[in-house]
Amino acid sequence: MTATKTWHVDIFIGEREGKTHAEARLRPADEVTLVGTGTARLNPTDHDVPEIGDELATARALSDLAHRLLHAAADDIEQITHENVHLSR
Repeated sequence: MTATKTWHVDIFIGEREGKTHAEARLRPADEVTLVGTGTARLNPTDHDVPEIGDELATARALSDLAHRLLHAAADDIEQITHENVHLSR
């Protein structure tokens, strides 16, 4: 049977300076290795639905985390191959 790894992503959401901020922290082991961030703000003409701000900020934080993870993988490949690497989404 193939061994299974478990990676965890912790998401922290809060309000600061009138914006919703989210931070997604990747923990492949017992320590945080990568962090992605995202923000959302309420358009003054929209209804105030805090859940939507949380969703947008979190989605942006996860997207940022995914981008950082791709860069980390590309850097690791470059260290092994000694060639420039470009990974696309």
